[in-house]
Amino acid sequence: MNLKDPKSMNNILANVLRTGVSISAAVILVGFLIFVFRYAALSVSPYIQYHSGIAPHGDFSVSLSSMVTGLTSFNPYSIIELGLLILLATPVSRVFLSIVLFELEGDRRYVYITLAVFLILLFSMIITPFIPSFGG
Repeated sequence: MNLKDPKSMNNILANVLRTGVSISAAVILVGFLIFVFRYAALSVSPYIQYHSGIAPHGDFSVSLSSMVTGLTSFNPYSIIELGLLILLATPVSRVFLSIVLFELEGDRRYVYITLAVFLILLFSMIITPFIPSFGG
């Protein structure tokens, strides 16, 4: 594989995006199917109604620790939430992989530019939720 060839690098990055979206879709589908089979005999309207005072998917807490706890009990909401996290992580991992590929290629200018983009992404995901004007 020749990283100097732009097509080679584009193919690698496209495969990362394709794989991430496919895995995310599969995980969300599994969560959806568990939801349907678990609640098929019941009226699902209480599970899908929007309540402004709580999370839009019912009374399930939205945090990493509750997601992990829910995953251990095959909670469909947790599985769907994991699929969405995978979907959000896919472009971030693509940017990180771009940094690595540019470094392997020896293109310092694009390493720095992509690193700046990566840091902006991390800032927006980690810091902005704690800024009051951004809903923190």
